[in-house]
Amino acid sequence: MKHAPLLMLLAMLPLCAKAQVGEPRHDLAVGFSGGYALNKVSFNPTIKQDYHGGITFGATVRYTCEKYFSAICALQAEVNYIQLGWKEHIETSTNTYERNISYVLVPLLANLGFGRERGGAKGFLVLGPQVGYALSESEKRGGGVWDNIRPNNVIAQYDLEVEQKFEYGLTGGLGLDLSTRNGHHFMIEGRYYYALSDIFHNSKKDVFGRSANGTIIAKVSYLFDVLK
Repeated sequence: MKHAPLLMLLAMLPLCAKAQVGEPRHDLAVGFSGGYALNKVSFNPTIKQDYHGGITFGATVRYTCEKYFSAICALQAEVNYIQLGWKEHIETSTNTYERNISYVLVPLLANLGFGRERGGAKGFLVLGPQVGYALSESEKRGGGVWDNIRPNNVIAQYDLEVEQKFEYGLTGGLGLDLSTRNGHHFMIEGRYYYALSDIFHNSKKDVFGRSANGTIIAKVSYLFDVLK
């Protein structure tokens, strides 16, 4: 599983190989995106949570290299800032707890579209590996006197800073691209990120055997053609 992002990348490379069997394209589009992310951290032992909400925004580069039958094939790279973390659902106490972790995430995606290349609508699928790095973190405690009363007695996370700042996993989603004839693209998209890495150490001597991000992302993007 640790090598899954590399395997995904290697599987994507033939997409734009020189020995193409479809109609070649050399279209390059750049732009930016913004949206909202809902995150939970998959803990083992379990910590009951509500979704943690945060903003995301970044830059996008998309290179369209081939049209194969009705499929429009492209490679897409992004650099995104995103606010992740977790928000605990505490039923045994009046305490509230939220951890905010800011990341820079870099996905490298295969983009497969169906529809009009310009001057209309195109549905698309994106899928690929993603790597990132935790930039900063903060916590918010509330609900009166802090009492550490929890149903499964899991409280080690409160004094634990992020131990593994490097992040990697797989991401994918579906979207709609509305384009103009002169090369402007307006997109809406839903995406899910599944982390293969953990934010805390996970050896037998550590408290958590699993502590991985799982993120639902809704975003809008604007791209414009610089080569076509």
